[in-house]
Amino acid sequence: MRQLKVPLLIIAAAALQSCVVVDPDRLAGCGGSHRLQVVDLDVSPDPLGEGQRISRWFVRLRADGSGECRTTIRVQDESGDLVAGDRVWRLRPGVNEIELTPLERYRFSGNERCFRVTADIAGTARQVDASKRFCARQIAGRRWSMR
Repeated sequence: MRQLKVPLLIIAAAALQSCVVVDPDRLAGCGGSHRLQVVDLDVSPDPLGEGQRISRWFVRLRADGSGECRTTIRVQDESGDLVAGDRVWRLRPGVNEIELTPLERYRFSGNERCFRVTADIAGTARQVDASKRFCARQIAGRRWSMR
């Protein structure tokens, strides 16, 4: 039995040694080499009744870079007011689907509300390029939609 324990311990040690642990604190921040673009911005539910609370924001963000990077994502309205809280996200090359928590107090108002996504790029919060404007508009029956 003793002869069996030694080889098993050697195999177990070798297996553990080959494990890779990724430390999120060592992940680089997104810099100049990471081009970001908002592909889509949505809310849930959609449509949303007048005065109804937004449950979630969804951002589809394309990252064109050679590797992963960490950034802080937020959604603001055109006046700069925060509408979805900061979310630290590990961006991977390609399209990233990110869910953000809305601010409890925020409600759509007026006839149209447009939004922008900002990301912490090279230590500075910057507006992310978008393929189009993302706006919520009033539709029939005092409801709102981002579609």
